[in-house]
Amino acid sequence: MAKSPSTSKIRNIGIIAHIDAGKTTITERILYYTGRSHKMGEVHDGEALMDWMPDEQERGITITSAVTTCHWKGAEIHIIDTPGHVDFTIEVERSLRVLDGAIGVFCAVGGVQPQSETVWHQADKYHVPKIAFVNKLDRAGADFFGTVQMIRDRLGAKPLIMQIPVGTEEFFQGVIDLRSMQQMIWDEETLGATFRETPIQDKDLKEMALRYREQLVESVAEGDDKIMEAYLSEEPVTAEMLTASIRKATVGLKLVPVFCGAALKNRGIQPLIDGLVDFLPSPLDVPPVEGVDPNTGEVKKVPPSDRAPLAALVFKVMMDQGRRLNYVRIYSGKIKSGDEVFNPTKQTKEKVARILAMHANKRERIDEAGIGNIVGIVGLKISGTGDTLCDPSNPIVLEPIDAYEPVISVAVEPKTHADQEKIELSLSKLEAEDPTFHVRHDEDTGQVIISGMGELHLEILVSRLKREFNTQVNVGKPNVVYKETIERAAQGVAVFEKEIGGVHHFAEVALELSPRERGKGNWFVKSVGEELIPPEFYPAIEQGVLESLESGVLLGYPVVDVAVALVGGTYRESASSALAFKVAAAMACKEGLQNGKALLLEPIMGVEILVPEAFMGDVIGDINARGGKIEDLRRRGEMQIVKATVPLSRVFGYSTALRSASQGRGTFTMHFSHYDRVVEAPKVL
Repeated sequence: MAKSPSTSKIRNIGIIAHIDAGKTTITERILYYTGRSHKMGEVHDGEALMDWMPDEQERGITITSAVTTCHWKGAEIHIIDTPGHVDFTIEVERSLRVLDGAIGVFCAVGGVQPQSETVWHQADKYHVPKIAFVNKLDRAGADFFGTVQMIRDRLGAKPLIMQIPVGTEEFFQGVIDLRSMQQMIWDEETLGATFRETPIQDKDLKEMALRYREQLVESVAEGDDKIMEAYLSEEPVTAEMLTASIRKATVGLKLVPVFCGAALKNRGIQPLIDGLVDFLPSPLDVPPVEGVDPNTGEVKKVPPSDRAPLAALVFKVMMDQGRRLNYVRIYSGKIKSGDEVFNPTKQTKEKVARILAMHANKRERIDEAGIGNIVGIVGLKISGTGDTLCDPSNPIVLEPIDAYEPVISVAVEPKTHADQEKIELSLSKLEAEDPTFHVRHDEDTGQVIISGMGELHLEILVSRLKREFNTQVNVGKPNVVYKETIERAAQGVAVFEKEIGGVHHFAEVALELSPRERGKGNWFVKSVGEELIPPEFYPAIEQGVLESLESGVLLGYPVVDVAVALVGGTYRESASSALAFKVAAAMACKEGLQNGKALLLEPIMGVEILVPEAFMGDVIGDINARGGKIEDLRRRGEMQIVKATVPLSRVFGYSTALRSASQGRGTFTMHFSHYDRVVEAPKVL
């Protein structure tokens, strides 16, 4: 393998966007023009290199984030191509957690779409610097400047126009680079591998370019005294001066450089690659990540140096031919084949058997990897998504990755006795890969219940059971994953007194339960003196409460958004035990839930519908009939955008209803919004 470039030349970037904005097409072009692949894979042909799973190729969508590496002008670029569909949002979340920069892709026709907003805000959460690419300028209805305005209005970003298009829709030919004031026209014969760079020919285009370059310089000058001085003195502001200043502002999250093109027509990709190298940070440019010493609780910074102790994060797990393959981002130190690493989250040591440089589902074996690298590791038996790997003598726990609670479930059962034996193992492997996929056994019915983020998510997982694990299953109808909470404050008191195995156990616990704001989660607090209950029993009481909240008193669903305070109790020196206090706490909690007027919560989905105006009445009427609430109505060209919230239980199979109501011309996107009170009690549980 060629010698790795210096860390300052490494770029860890992700491509994020709404479904169908063109992320995978752009990635395929980048790999082709950087020489990483010799054939341009197309999503619509099912031949995209990064969409290597059979389900991805059949459906023409990205399901799992794929990692690859390419080289451009001395830089080593690690790219993660992420899914756009909301059901696979965990793939975006865990990718952004380990990336240093991102390219936000926007369709010039659709503009900033719902999932674009979601992934953009996910990137903001992790303070990831971004550049934007407005794609599909060759499509009818393309509006570059309208899309830039939407980036400003909807995302709260400060877009910096780096290029303007030459022509639009069917007449789109190329771009004008505002740094160099050169016109770039791509050659059809070379599939866009070459382009002509010439002075701007058209007088009107030149005037427009000069106007937008002045805006570019003004925006950059606001944060750069040197450029401000040159601008006010009417001295020339060179492309080199602009590049250095824009890089600083982009890394500092002040500006978002905007590029444009048409990936499917092979136009605009090379300047985008230049832009990501010029403006997105290396591992040395971003603030050092922080972690916690598991022994002292002290917050420590992780220095980005190969000589520092190892600190790395497992951000993804895949099953590869029956073996565990862990995707790891290295923040400091080095990992070598054969090394023993420590997982402080699981309090265990693991052996690194092999290190792999990844290229989608292909790989290359390497001996070691240093800071900034994203690699695959074989040999880790226990480590999972969000776990830290570190030097045993310098333990540190890095910030884990946020997971999402599933909102939909189905029952699955094996078709044959042979499948019965395989299903447990197959599901456990899929669960290890995907933190948003949960498996449980229903004790009442004996069924296996699988839960996920949406109908498509579960459909893909069932398909993988059949393809990858050769396990045939029958699938039940989708059911909503409900939650329970309480409506008012209440108390619960319980006494546990019993003889077990000849030993007398006694405890009395008094709890006060109160409702919390939606989405705040459960909270346990001790408001009792040590003379009533000794502190050594507090952990047992807390454990009893938390276990009790796993199953509510209405229909057995998990209880959320409840504050539980320990306010009283009784202790007997000779008879009280941790077991007694744990059981008494669980009993008191159940009584408090009964007294607090328990109520059922259901997942509410945010729905955005794009529909011709002629069908607006039918669509809105249908949403109202489903118990939905219209949040916003907005026009986009000839179409109307309807934003609404609807209970998940009422939108199963909505695509068929929308096709019928709009004569096939309406489209919609849906994402989880929040949990709220059930309007109509569930019929099937």
